[in-house]
Amino acid sequence: MTFKATRRQFLVGTGLAATAAAFPAFAQDKPKLRFSAVFSEQDIRAEMMKMFADAIKDDFTFEGYYGGNLFKQGTELVALQRGNLEMGNIAPQDISKQIPAWSIVTAGYLFRDAAHVKAFFASEAGAELKKMTEDQLGVKVLGPTYFGVRQVGLKGDKEIKTPADLAGVKLRMPGGDAWQFLGTALGANPTPMAYAEVYTGLQTGAIDGQDNPLPNVENMKFYEVMNQIVLTSHLVGFDLLTISKKVWDDMGAEKQAKFQAAADAAIDFSTEKHLAREKELLNSFKSKGLKIYEPDVAAFRKHVQEQYLASDLAKDWPAGMVDKINAL
Repeated sequence: MTFKATRRQFLVGTGLAATAAAFPAFAQDKPKLRFSAVFSEQDIRAEMMKMFADAIKDDFTFEGYYGGNLFKQGTELVALQRGNLEMGNIAPQDISKQIPAWSIVTAGYLFRDAAHVKAFFASEAGAELKKMTEDQLGVKVLGPTYFGVRQVGLKGDKEIKTPADLAGVKLRMPGGDAWQFLGTALGANPTPMAYAEVYTGLQTGAIDGQDNPLPNVENMKFYEVMNQIVLTSHLVGFDLLTISKKVWDDMGAEKQAKFQAAADAAIDFSTEKHLAREKELLNSFKSKGLKIYEPDVAAFRKHVQEQYLASDLAKDWPAGMVDKINAL
């Protein structure tokens, strides 16, 4: 059988072929967003990022890296600044290393709850801090990602009622001055250790305890190597969903609005899931045999706040900002 193509059929056919060949090129032209986080793929925040990625898929190719697999905890900010990363889940403590004024939001017993954190970052005072990151670091803060109130988890049966009871306790805290200061302010002996090493550290006795929100304790199975959880509620845990200022500026106003809306919706979804999960986990951990109790929180709050206000950290805090935060 022979086939004779007319000139018109040939032109139509080659046109379709050319169009088909062009589609992959168009798909590849979408800007790539590499995102790095220390939390695991089982974390609620990983769900948050998948929801976010789906909302921006028409405009960007999102690549999520979790569990510190792309960049180790604490190095994501520098990677963003160097252009080796487009988006990151950044701890405010890491920002405070470069902008000391940011240490105000790392202070113990400053924020009351997730709603208080959200209200602050939506306020003029919050905008002041966010502008610092844009001007000084080249990084835009999209919003605070709440992940639970930090509680002290311990191996051993020693009951903790006041900061004095934590004397000599090797409490794992992330590396960095802001984190280590918080551990000291609580009355403990802060010990820097990578997040991924905490389980083994508790198991071997290299540390006596760790401080994390309950969902993190579940995700990393710390409850398997702890005996008790002391509900100190010393820090409302949040990180910051960030993007390179250069990438942000290249978007244009229309895409920026869509991008920010996607971030806001994903963050709200994550916050609600975390709040619900925290309530569930109290009963879950009790059923696993952990002793869970509340210490003298007023004594902890008083001690921690006194430590901060007398520290060099407070000298860098913007004037009047503590009062503004308290008034929200």
